[in-house]
Amino acid sequence: MPAFDRSDLPDLMTFTTLVRRCSFKAAAVELRVTTSAVSHAIRRLEDRVGARLLNRTSRSVVPSAAGLALAADLERGFGVIGSALARLDDASRFGAIRLNVPRDAAHLLIGPALPDFAARFPDVDLTVVVEDRPIDVVAEGYDAGIRFGDAVPEDMVAVALTPPLRWVVVGAPGYLEREGEPATPADLARHRCLRLLLGDNTAYRWELGDGDRLVRIEAAGPYTINDTQTTLDAAVGGIGLAYVLERRVVREIEAGALRVVLPGWASTGAGLHMYYPGRRHSHPALRGLIDVVRRQNGLQPLA
Repeated sequence: MPAFDRSDLPDLMTFTTLVRRCSFKAAAVELRVTTSAVSHAIRRLEDRVGARLLNRTSRSVVPSAAGLALAADLERGFGVIGSALARLDDASRFGAIRLNVPRDAAHLLIGPALPDFAARFPDVDLTVVVEDRPIDVVAEGYDAGIRFGDAVPEDMVAVALTPPLRWVVVGAPGYLEREGEPATPADLARHRCLRLLLGDNTAYRWELGDGDRLVRIEAAGPYTINDTQTTLDAAVGGIGLAYVLERRVVREIEAGALRVVLPGWASTGAGLHMYYPGRRHSHPALRGLIDVVRRQNGLQPLA
């Protein structure tokens, strides 16, 4: 027989169905084709293998010795294919999800969502890799990632997980008593600012105000940090002023450990988004995680 070709699969499936049903008519009904189509498929297959596979009588269809051996091998092969597809279906429904998320998103979104998600999807294996460097989620084997909406690659589908988020400047009461509180963005030039290092190793320019009042400042200071929690620890310790998401400092502000300065210059930026390749992506558990996070952050679940 010539080398196997994908185009042989329909005829091979027709043959195994006919052997199992022992009837052209019954095989045609199961395959939802005509008896003539079944007959043509068997004729093509016999011509291709160069051997008679079926012994036909007016009342029955019986496989030849060669046909019987081929049918047995094919049944095993189709069984393997069926099992593989079943496992794939289970994986798409439950299986595993791999996410790449920045530290702030892990702290604000994923951590709080895990109890609810685990209760709804107890059979899902969820891997969350927390890092701030920009990556290609497809090339590195992730199902999805989280980024600020204005940083999602254009060829990805993006789903908002939060409303727009506010960024604020904060400082410890002790630092503000010692160094004074800035009254305008220009006053920050004489303060020790805890600079924010982005995932691509560039320092983030502080954005203050919105719309026409938006200004970007090259924060000056001896400390550059790429981790929000470490930045907050330094700010609470009175080392300098920090520029952070307002939601990351709720507890510290409520406890009096930090205070917002320049409150009239808080800046509203893009919210956090889940992103993944293609609208064809429909992992139920990923959709469930998205809905849990959206609901916890005041957004409606996906339609």
